[in-house]
Amino acid sequence: MTQTVQPTVPGTREHPSLALVDTVHGSPGGRDRDELSTPEAATAWLVDHGLIAPESGLQEHCQGRLVRFRHDLRDLFVAQISMDVPAPKAVEALNRALSSAPGALLLRFDAELRFFRSAEHPMTQAVEHAMAIIAEDAASLLTGDAASQIAACESDSCQQLFLRTHARRQWCSNRCGDRVRAARAYARRREQRGVPA
Repeated sequence: MTQTVQPTVPGTREHPSLALVDTVHGSPGGRDRDELSTPEAATAWLVDHGLIAPESGLQEHCQGRLVRFRHDLRDLFVAQISMDVPAPKAVEALNRALSSAPGALLLRFDAELRFFRSAEHPMTQAVEHAMAIIAEDAASLLTGDAASQIAACESDSCQQLFLRTHARRQWCSNRCGDRVRAARAYARRREQRGVPA
């Protein structure tokens, strides 16, 4: 089975929180593809985004936590887009993630690098560290100047969230825009021929 490459959605390179929310991809056929579907897939996603070390490996429990956190982030972003009240548990989940990893950068010494600072996050806390980084990004995005640019793709079969690069942008990618325009053109041709929808 060939895996299709997803187009880069505006904002997902700069914001790991949007990238996490967009790890579920809808398709016109109604079959979703989940980039976090297994512990191995979730590990690969975190490694690809530079959030955990390549030698890390998530267990099923940690993968489940990341998937639940994705759901809570989506709730927060959708509340921002629709100007609704977010679920209190989503706000609590983000705050819990913000405070779950140690924030102090510890002093380290290496013969080549000399003194440097880095966070302490042993393998058992890899997912907490990653979620804290994502939570910090989400909190900054939701409270910053770009909050009003967060948008949901207007294609019916798409679930992606993105940052509007201009006010009239309706879709997360050209692929979604082309799909919607093609569907509209097809519907107009059917209507002109008198064929019911």
